[in-house]
Amino acid sequence: MKITLLTIGKTEDKYLIDGIEVYLKRLKHYIPFKISEIPELKGTKNLSREQQKSKEAELIFKNISSTDHVILLDENGQEFSSKQFATFLNKKMVGGLQHLVFIIGGPYGFSEEIYTRSNEKISLSRMTFSHQMIRLFFAEQLYRACTILKGEPYHHD
Repeated sequence: MKITLLTIGKTEDKYLIDGIEVYLKRLKHYIPFKISEIPELKGTKNLSREQQKSKEAELIFKNISSTDHVILLDENGQEFSSKQFATFLNKKMVGGLQHLVFIIGGPYGFSEEIYTRSNEKISLSRMTFSHQMIRLFFAEQLYRACTILKGEPYHHD
């Protein structure tokens, strides 16, 4: 199974880029993982929130296939502990899924079309974080889940 984190916009802060790179390197030993960035929309001043979400949805649809298992990172999604997230991933792996695509939406979230297409929603926290920070947090949690599944000492109870 391979995993993609699909994001709107790019990570701009160097400290976040550096942190993400640490986990991308570590994850190579466990699972095929990549981050795909969809360019941020330009000229959105005259667009309503719904129009902006709709345009972002068009771009998201161009980056996923009908066979992808799509999981939205959404504030209203299911919450997990790190161990529960590892179990969640393990079930996906043994279930024979080929490609998990986790998606971080734009500044206003997802359009109804994306919610309809998604297979699941998960939340990394009830708190709100910047979309750039979520990329680092997700990469770290994915790495943590892999080490939990391998019985390695990274995670402590």
